[in-house]
Amino acid sequence: MDLVTGIKERRSIRKFQDKKVPRELLEEVVNIAAYAPSWKNTQIARYIIVDDEKTLSALANEKCTYGFKGNVAIMEGAPAMLLLTYVEGRSGFERDGSYSTLKEDRWQMFDAGIAAQTFCLAAHEKGLGTVIMGYFDEEEVKKIVEIPEGQALAALIPIGYPDIDPAVPPRKDASKLLTFI
Repeated sequence: MDLVTGIKERRSIRKFQDKKVPRELLEEVVNIAAYAPSWKNTQIARYIIVDDEKTLSALANEKCTYGFKGNVAIMEGAPAMLLLTYVEGRSGFERDGSYSTLKEDRWQMFDAGIAAQTFCLAAHEKGLGTVIMGYFDEEEVKKIVEIPEGQALAALIPIGYPDIDPAVPPRKDASKLLTFI
């Protein structure tokens, strides 16, 4: 699939087939996602994929989702989940630890967002569906899955074979989004 088609056709998938995703395929997706650009090529994104049923079940609870039942339902139906983390203190920082710009440490989440979207596009190209979830309790998630020291959790991304084909939501035209000066 070409890049423009992938961008236009990729949708957030919230319902998955009851079919395990081969680890080799997930590794392929991460190998592609590793090409996501980052601040000064710091490559801070890290990928923890949970495909163990017991751990997935433990993550799919209201404590991890601040009580949001919609996310619990998505997580319960996902055959795998990416915990996208990032290495703290690199993106947006100088070697001495000071901030490089007035955006301070926010470049970390910017880079994590680029990595998340690149992961999702790569998954889509491989026939997998994803949804980026940012509404979670990091401390509750850390009680279930160990996040390495020096890393922070950026997003939860359920992944699997889509069981739905959502319609394209309305998009704003460039005339409403673009300003020339």
